[in-house]
Amino acid sequence: MSKTPREQTEILIDGCDHVETVAELEGRIAQKARLTVKFGIDPTGTYLHLGHAAVLHKMQQFVELGHRVILLIGDFTARIGDPTERNESRPPLGDEAIAANMRDYRAQAGKVLDLERVEVMYNSTWLAPLTFTELNRLAAHTTIAQMLARNDFSERYKQGVPIGLHEVLYPVAVAYDSVVMESDVELGGSEQLYNLLMGRDYQGYVGQPKQICMTVPILVGTDGVVRMGKSRGNYVGLTESAEEQFGKLMSIPDPAIPEFGRLAAFWSHDQVERLVGGLRDGSLHPMTAKKDVAEAIVARYHGTEAAREARERFERTVQRGELPPEMQALEASSGWRTVSDVLLAAGLAGSRREAERLIAGGGVKLGGVAVDDVRAAWSAKDEVVLSVGTRRFVRILRPKGT
Repeated sequence: MSKTPREQTEILIDGCDHVETVAELEGRIAQKARLTVKFGIDPTGTYLHLGHAAVLHKMQQFVELGHRVILLIGDFTARIGDPTERNESRPPLGDEAIAANMRDYRAQAGKVLDLERVEVMYNSTWLAPLTFTELNRLAAHTTIAQMLARNDFSERYKQGVPIGLHEVLYPVAVAYDSVVMESDVELGGSEQLYNLLMGRDYQGYVGQPKQICMTVPILVGTDGVVRMGKSRGNYVGLTESAEEQFGKLMSIPDPAIPEFGRLAAFWSHDQVERLVGGLRDGSLHPMTAKKDVAEAIVARYHGTEAAREARERFERTVQRGELPPEMQALEASSGWRTVSDVLLAAGLAGSRREAERLIAGGGVKLGGVAVDDVRAAWSAKDEVVLSVGTRRFVRILRPKGT
């Protein structure tokens, strides 16, 4: 049975931190029945994490309600660079970097989205052919005062940090996307609200119905302090293994548990309220709550069985200090001189610098004993377990014949 415009609206606004406007959304659904919904993402990185999943989840809700949903790949706007929430100019990306970053985006988005029911478009299709005359006509709709109203631009201007003209064109370009696509709804993170509202304004200039702008909150990283991002090292990737995802999620601070329940596990408002209540009155232990949330998140990407096994593995290896029954085995080499050599050979570090960083951080153990010298010599003669953190183990075997 199809849902009424009111019922659809209640489902869709749940979890959003801004909707411009709720009344327009309900009215547009009643008027058109099937809306055109847009979400744009620039291929400026190599893969997606839980911070991206919140808006992808909202897209999937539109899909399940029968609307036309479009994932817009900003292969042209990536050449400009999104200035949002940056206090310095983002270097424009070249064609090769963009192509490399785009390669896995669709597959990763498919972890959340039913891509069989989602259209994929590329904004280079209409932005690349724009003439200078056409661009000038578009830019005339935006004033410098409007641009400086943005917090990122105004702060940089006050601090004397340069603002490139190409950065000013970025919001113009993404606004033009909405005009070309004739979008009814545009989705984004809360930091993108300015860009979304500009698209709404540009549609008004050309006489189109103005798009409804819907944003979802920004998910903090596993440090519980700043937004999740790969460059910050506080991310959980959508394509990481179940064990890796679970282990990273168990590092989040207790105050962030409800936020991850809401924005990453996508629990309902009532579920999160019960979680908060249990933590507050002591009927729910934070460790149990964290494991419940982590298991629910992992299950979305790997299934309930893999999530349960990841939880059990964590409880065995971290909480009870047991070694995992299955682990990589590597025969010792006479060419190894340092522990760093072994980390590289076992694939536990990608470079010598990374190996030394892991040792310096106290994350490397040999036979359960922390290695505290980045230049520590390798002297093990018998079989021993080398571990990095609480999730990566390798059993070093004695050379054959010894």
